[in-house]
Amino acid sequence: MSNAPTVTHSVDADGIGWIVFDDPASRANVFNPPTQAALRAAVEALAAQPVKAVVVLSGKEKIFIAGADLKWLGKIGHAAEGQQASRDGQALFGLLDHFKAPVVCAIHGACAGGGYELALACHWRIASEAKETVIGLPEVGIGLIPGWGGCARLPRLLGAPAAVDHILKAQLLPAAEAFKAGLVDELAPAAELKARAKAAALALAASGRPARAAAAPADAAFFADQRKAAFSRLRGQPAPLAVLDAVEKGAGLGLDAALDLEAALFGEIAAGEVAKNMVHVFFLKDAVKKLTVDAWFPKPADAHAPAPFKSIGVIGAGVMGSGIAQWCAARGYGVILSDTSREALDRGVAVIRSLFDEAVKRGKMSHDTAHRCMGSIGISTDLYDFGDCDIVIEAIVENVAVKQKVFAELSGIVRPDCILASNTSALPIDELAATATNPGRTIGIHFFNPVSRMPLIEMVLSPHTTRETADRALAFAKALGKSPVLCRSSPGFYVTRALFFYLNEACLLWEQGVPTDALDKAMRDWGWPMGPMRLIDEVGVDVTDFIYGEMRHYFPQRFRGATVCSRMLAAGLKGRKNGASTGFYTYEGGKEALNPAMQQFASGAARAMDAKAIQDHLNGVMIAETKRILDEGVLKSADDADFALLMGAGFPAFRGGLMRSAKSVGLC
Repeated sequence: MSNAPTVTHSVDADGIGWIVFDDPASRANVFNPPTQAALRAAVEALAAQPVKAVVVLSGKEKIFIAGADLKWLGKIGHAAEGQQASRDGQALFGLLDHFKAPVVCAIHGACAGGGYELALACHWRIASEAKETVIGLPEVGIGLIPGWGGCARLPRLLGAPAAVDHILKAQLLPAAEAFKAGLVDELAPAAELKARAKAAALALAASGRPARAAAAPADAAFFADQRKAAFSRLRGQPAPLAVLDAVEKGAGLGLDAALDLEAALFGEIAAGEVAKNMVHVFFLKDAVKKLTVDAWFPKPADAHAPAPFKSIGVIGAGVMGSGIAQWCAARGYGVILSDTSREALDRGVAVIRSLFDEAVKRGKMSHDTAHRCMGSIGISTDLYDFGDCDIVIEAIVENVAVKQKVFAELSGIVRPDCILASNTSALPIDELAATATNPGRTIGIHFFNPVSRMPLIEMVLSPHTTRETADRALAFAKALGKSPVLCRSSPGFYVTRALFFYLNEACLLWEQGVPTDALDKAMRDWGWPMGPMRLIDEVGVDVTDFIYGEMRHYFPQRFRGATVCSRMLAAGLKGRKNGASTGFYTYEGGKEALNPAMQQFASGAARAMDAKAIQDHLNGVMIAETKRILDEGVLKSADDADFALLMGAGFPAFRGGLMRSAKSVGLC
């Protein structure tokens, strides 16, 4: 292990002091006790020399400072410990704020959290225009608040409304946007950053620290509205409310007193369960970057990087197939989209075009890029056009016989090394691949709808899937920017099985008289983004009823299927799928309301059930099914289950994951 310091200092011939962050043992610079000690030593050493000004910068190619070491922060056990950690960081950055000469912060690469709080304590901030440079305070996104001056200094720089907006959004802004927002004072080409920073330092040495106008405070009505919005959008999360307290109350205090308030609030938040849960979720997401198939296959003697895909075939131009084709094309792959008729392909192309238009509108890509990607998609009604594809993904009707027929036909067309994948959400891959020659090249790649918004992919391994197939498919999922979880082929895999046992149980409660709004409100209040009945409308009543049938087929002893969805379908109530607009709710004019037509399916008087009883019962069903899934070896760990529901079903991150939440209350 290297003993080289993580922070170094020097003074050049012109009297400019340089502080350089460059941890030799890591690709990133982060704050932890050793780095803090090294920074303190550097600042104190420069303070003892006759420097005209100081420049702070990073020696990394893509990272300025990525923030605090979350493994370190995650060990905070009580509020007083968290408060002291905040005070220590504030005092350290205060050395820069009160340094005898002007301090310039030269930012290249990610400048996040504590990294930007350091920048705020400097007197001038200049950022490189490189795409790697992103800037901001993302702490609320992991259940924390800025605790090293961000809640106190940013409102004084931008004004309370802009500061609150930035902190609560918890986003890192590209350099140009950060400059426009006032987070930095100057932009420079990356190649000129160091020279421009020195020029700024010399100018400030001559003229003095920049004078900044006092930012206007916000009124009480602004904070009241923000608290109302936080209660509505971020149920169960204390960090946003703590930010609002820090900014509102801190506005009437001097900086030192505002920092004291920030430290006290940080201590309470950092020691709390929610922050620990969300930091845990952060590490679950981060682990995906290093995910391999080693847990499922023996390690090969001659490991090598899997051959990348270039040409992707997609069968089925419906919502899922079109979404997969668009996402692949947007990531630079050549795509062939096939369906049985030109009319179906035309509808699929229209869906793809609308997805590209949406991406342009949301600023995710330029119009020219979208046009070029759209041009990389070919269409065909003939499977023989898949002859040169690296992988073919079928996304057709959920019918075993139909899918088997497609796999059989493809086996006689594609290259021997072409992977055959199914996007099925519930059917065992080994059943679908029974007709394929060389079944070792078959795998499930279950995208979630909508493909453009949902990050999870379930990588489903059949008993025949080879390591090479799994390796290549996993590399493909990562190249698509998706978050994969590996699971064994089984009916419903994990997410569909656990989720639809939960939805079915909600329908059974509904059939027993528990009202739609009571069920949905209880689960929303617990943290789910939408309640089970609203989710059924979103998924589609037809899809829900179909999967209920599959679960009854595969688990006849345990799955007591509700009948309300089949009765709704018979009455033409399909939810929100494919343009339909009625289900448990109506959606006319963009307004959501309880559907009075559902009364025809009610079997009796309404049944009162309190919110906690609903929450415990429905979550309990999902926990019990997840335990069975883990016992069966469908997943390797409870962390896999937690990650999959977080990314594929919107499980509330502030609870840390289903099984982590269950463990915290003694249910597993």
